[in-house]
Amino acid sequence: MQKRLPLASVLIGVSLAACAPAAQGQSTPATVTAPAAVPTPVPAVGAAPAAATFTVMPPLSSAPVRVFQGAAQVVDPAKTYRAVLNTSQGDITIELDAKASPAAVNNFVFLALNRFYDGTRFHRVIEGFMAQGGDPLSADAAQRTRWGTGGPGYQFAAEIKSGLRFDQPGVLGMARSASLNSQGSQFFVTLAPADFLSGQYTVFGRVVAGQDVLAKLTRTSRSSAAGETAIPGAVPETLRSVQILTRP
Repeated sequence: MQKRLPLASVLIGVSLAACAPAAQGQSTPATVTAPAAVPTPVPAVGAAPAAATFTVMPPLSSAPVRVFQGAAQVVDPAKTYRAVLNTSQGDITIELDAKASPAAVNNFVFLALNRFYDGTRFHRVIEGFMAQGGDPLSADAAQRTRWGTGGPGYQFAAEIKSGLRFDQPGVLGMARSASLNSQGSQFFVTLAPADFLSGQYTVFGRVVAGQDVLAKLTRTSRSSAAGETAIPGAVPETLRSVQILTRP
């Protein structure tokens, strides 16, 4: 699973792949309760209606939890969700598309609320292509040779019939291996249009703020006709936390 394939291979295997999770011990079910609703302020009588504002969803865990049997349902597809990725270069805000890709959005939000992504790294960033993160193994420097192979302890199916495309920078997608049923926790954000991925990988969000931060992420690999090679001395950026916002 560690073999690197050419870029034209559409990132199968370790490429854009969240390979089948390496053994991480016995998965344990998560005890999850729905996050408490935060009321929206009511405007004074006679005042113009205010646009609904985003509120912060409270975490479901006080410390990172990185092994589950599956993602509990925490998202209402009728609501709007955003994720604020706090990186070592600054914040990237992504609008999540819960209507087009409900399983991927629910999975991402569930993991984020359980602090799953805290302290992980953007272990694979390629200039002119994409930045990949979300591997729990990347939180541990001692596991560096295995970065890109980890997951949350379960897998789920890709959502590729939404019509959404990787047609511009800042598109959020789910990483997977060869199987359409191999999505887990790993994700990627395009740094340039990558429309050749459309219809093959789940699109579940787009960057709405922080594109400049995305551009600053340290490039860790180069890709050419000869394949992909690591950039010597490159230090991957850290995803410090993911905050989830919602509004009606």
